[in-house]
Amino acid sequence: MPTLSDLAVRHTALDDADLEWMHSLVSDWQLLADLSFADLILWIPLKEGSGWIAIAQMRPTTGPTVYHDDIVGMTAAKGERPLLETAWNERRICREGDPDWSSGVPVREETIPVRRADHFLGVIQRSTNLSSARTPSRLELTYLQSASDLAQMVAEGRFPFSGAEPILVRSPRVGDGLLRLDRAGRVTYASPNALSAYRRLGLNADLVGAELGRTTATLCYSDEPINENLMLVASGREPRETEVESGGTVVQLRAIPLVVGGGRIGALVLIRDVTELRRRERELMTKDATIKEIHHRVKNNLQTVAALLRLQARRMQLPEGREALEEAVRRVGSIAIVHETLSHTPEEQVDFDDIADRVIAMTGEVAAPETQVVPLRVGTFGVLRSEVATPLAMVLTELLQNAVQHGLAQRQGRLQVIVSRGAERLDVIVSDDGSGLPEDFDLDQTTSLGLQIVRTLVVGELSGRLAIEPRQGGGTEVSLSIPLPAI
Repeated sequence: MPTLSDLAVRHTALDDADLEWMHSLVSDWQLLADLSFADLILWIPLKEGSGWIAIAQMRPTTGPTVYHDDIVGMTAAKGERPLLETAWNERRICREGDPDWSSGVPVREETIPVRRADHFLGVIQRSTNLSSARTPSRLELTYLQSASDLAQMVAEGRFPFSGAEPILVRSPRVGDGLLRLDRAGRVTYASPNALSAYRRLGLNADLVGAELGRTTATLCYSDEPINENLMLVASGREPRETEVESGGTVVQLRAIPLVVGGGRIGALVLIRDVTELRRRERELMTKDATIKEIHHRVKNNLQTVAALLRLQARRMQLPEGREALEEAVRRVGSIAIVHETLSHTPEEQVDFDDIADRVIAMTGEVAAPETQVVPLRVGTFGVLRSEVATPLAMVLTELLQNAVQHGLAQRQGRLQVIVSRGAERLDVIVSDDGSGLPEDFDLDQTTSLGLQIVRTLVVGELSGRLAIEPRQGGGTEVSLSIPLPAI
């Protein structure tokens, strides 16, 4: 389905500012649909003036829908929808006409002109399914009156709010809880859900007739300085959001000032109990902090082990023993690098390019000065999960160290790490132009501890493929192909 921007740019004369206004309107018009118990369709005049195109659609969550199929992208010829023409030409909300029975159910059609500053951009068609009509309750009457006020604000260019903070995905909705305030900030209506939320905050008195800002501040800030943002939201004077907490209950408030005919007539305050949501978020934050601390401690312990091995290596008299301990130090160090990176990230995944560069630099530092080996990385590893990053760091350490110690020993040469990442696999080639492989080399029969570790990690732990073969032009080329789990 084409997006609002695609349709507007291709078929209408809306400029960038107009398009931004439309995006703001559509991002928040679920509120109008729910208060109206009606479907909304946004129609914009076509460039050539021959008719209209529907660029957005919203169904209500509070009542039955009229349009089960998508309307977005449909066009209407000029004169085909008279109510659109009337609202557009007369610059007013049009409510004339009897219910339409053409679809088999009674539908009341209304049209609302959309205004930005001094010019009009389009028309909202509001369609109400009357099949379940009954005597409205006070809640429904309050919803409908609030919808009428919001529709008038759209027609006057006062909604959406210019320069207001963006609406969050988890902002309160109409069904979560609604309060209607008068000009003085007193509650004239409280929905059952809104009243229940305030009961959980500790309110014992009736909410209707109370000054919401003062009442909320008394419940939540008895011994603390009052949050100024709370007073602006709870009084309905600013289109903002805030949260209040009392007695372990967390309630989210969102204010929608109602400004009709140039004057403020009151406000709507949407309310949502987010206690359980915030509790889970705090648990996740605590869990993340614990995991990061564990990685930090593992890194410290590995560095301690590496230091002990290094001290032991210095005391070794046998060259073979000293070399084996130094190799162990490098292996432990490569794992420590991964845990150090994980200790700074909020999730169990890391940018492996930084780890690879540190492993490559470590290899260059331990190479003999006469070899003048400068390892080079070509390509990008990207973000990898920790269960891939840890063994891969060790594999990379072993392969680079093996190339320096054997393939490029006592000679100048080039050592490259060539990376190619796809959607589901990671391919890595470690290539050197050194002395090459022995004639009788067999990976399955090798006694090299380093290569045995590489084969075990790549094939056994990472479920990948490993190949070691002569490089064209001389030297050795090691190829890894590793499947990537979804991030």
